[in-house]
Amino acid sequence: GLDARVGEELLRPGAPIFEYWGHEASWIPLSLYPAFEFRRREFRHHPWWGDLVAKHPKVAAALRKRIREDGPLRSVEMEGEGRGGKGWWDLGIMKRVATTLWSSGELAIRERRNFQRTYDLAERVIPEDLRRRPLSTADGLETLLLAALEGHGWATTGTLAATWRLKNRKAELVSTLRRLEEKGSVVACALEAADGGSPTMGWIRPGDLELAARLERARPQSDRGVLLSPFDPVLWDRPRVARLFGFDALLEIFKPAPRRIYGYYCLPVLAGEHLVARVDLKADRKRGALRIVSAHYEKGTSERKKRDREATRVAVDRYAAALGLKPAW
Repeated sequence: GLDARVGEELLRPGAPIFEYWGHEASWIPLSLYPAFEFRRREFRHHPWWGDLVAKHPKVAAALRKRIREDGPLRSVEMEGEGRGGKGWWDLGIMKRVATTLWSSGELAIRERRNFQRTYDLAERVIPEDLRRRPLSTADGLETLLLAALEGHGWATTGTLAATWRLKNRKAELVSTLRRLEEKGSVVACALEAADGGSPTMGWIRPGDLELAARLERARPQSDRGVLLSPFDPVLWDRPRVARLFGFDALLEIFKPAPRRIYGYYCLPVLAGEHLVARVDLKADRKRGALRIVSAHYEKGTSERKKRDREATRVAVDRYAAALGLKPAW
C-alpha cells in the first residue's frame, strides 16, 4: 500500500527513522536511538531464544563476515547458497541469529523492499553521533515515557508501559515518572469517569494540559468528521478507547461474516473529541463510486444523532474525494 511505500522510502541510511523493537517491531524516530541502549544490552540474550549467538557461534561469525565483506544482506538471500557452493545453515537458525544481532544493536535494518528486511552493520546505518552517546537506563526510560506522552496526551502508567513493551518494570517506571514529576516534566492527572465512578489516575505533560483547556474553550459546537483506520494509534488500546470515548474499538476482519456485528473493515468516525460512528466501505472503481456497505452510529440524543450523521457524511465525502470516487449514499 501507499503507507508501506512511504515507510520504505524513509527507512534508509540518513533518513529520519530506524527499525527496532518499540510496541512491536516498529519504525521509530532516529532521535530515539540512544534511548534504547538498555534494550539492546538486555536483548543480547534474546527474550524468545536466549543466548542464541553463544549457541551458534559459527553461524553468527559467518553472518558477520558475510555482511562486513560483501555488504548488506537481504533476508531472502539467506535462503540461497553460501560462497564456495556450501549451503547456509538451517534457515530458521540463520534468520534467528540475524534477528538476535539486530536486537542487540550489532546489526541494523538498512532498508526494506516489499517487506523484506536488508541487514547491515549498525555503523553503516546509524549515524556515529547517535551510536556514541547511548543513554543510561534511567535517562532512556525518561526519554521514552515523555515520547509516549507526546503521542497519547494523557495516559495511565500501564498504557505508557505497553507503548514500549516495558514489561516487569513497574517499580522502575513509577520511580521514573516521579522523577519527571519533580522536574516539572509531567503532572499526575486523574481522568473523571463518564458514569460517575472512580477517577482513573494517569499522567500528562503540563503543556498538553494547558492545550487541552484551550481547545475546550475554542472547540465549536459541531466538528467536521474524519475517518480513522481501525489500526490508528488512537484505537490500538481497546480499554483505553472505551475509557476515553465510551467506544468499543472492535476489529472483525478475522471473524466469519455471520459473526460480525458491524462489518469487515469498519472505519471509526472521529468528530472533535468523540468517536461517533463506524462505516464499512467498498470501492467500486468501475462505476467510480464508494459504496457504503454499512453505517453504525453511537447512542445519543436526537440532536447528537443529527450531528453524528452529518460528521459521518463529511468524513465519507472527504475520503471519497481523496480516492477520486463519488460516495453512493
